[in-house]
Amino acid sequence: DVCAAISVIAPHSGVALEIASGTGQHIVTFASAMPHIQWQPTEVEPVRIRSIQAYVHEAAQGNIAQPILLNATQVGWSAKVSPMDLITLANLLHLISEGEATKLIAESAKALKPNGKLFLYGPFRRKGKLTSEGDASFDASIRASDPETGYKDDGWVKDTAQKNSLTFHQAVEMPANNLALVFARKT
Repeated sequence: DVCAAISVIAPHSGVALEIASGTGQHIVTFASAMPHIQWQPTEVEPVRIRSIQAYVHEAAQGNIAQPILLNATQVGWSAKVSPMDLITLANLLHLISEGEATKLIAESAKALKPNGKLFLYGPFRRKGKLTSEGDASFDASIRASDPETGYKDDGWVKDTAQKNSLTFHQAVEMPANNLALVFARKT
């Protein structure tokens, strides 16, 4: 699962930023599994900030900061967050355009400390190809509502990361034909 994959690459201590925390369920799970890390949830929608606050309050864990409003597809957000040891993103790249994904990756690289890790999880094209009928159908439905969005190619993500001072660390096969791509910021 995502939490197990993150825990393998997470630092022994430090600060982690979750981009697009959604309802807040994931960050509570991450914080519980990795109590040595201070977690910073973020979200672009104010209504989701309230949901995250509710989950964080209910969990009553001391290692989760109050969520902040953050649009990770805009230039400049990296200057608003402390340098991070880890940045995680789950299930968003396929829902945004390549231009937005490029900004997200570039800003993430700027927000990381040297040797900090970027963890990107979700469905991807593999070497330019969709690897299942389910992926082809899902990608087509996403592109039907917005042709600029859809599955990003794993090679494109790696190239974009490299252009932004990130080194490819590893790919982890995940359930439901998803993939976790891990990058490290160059020193």
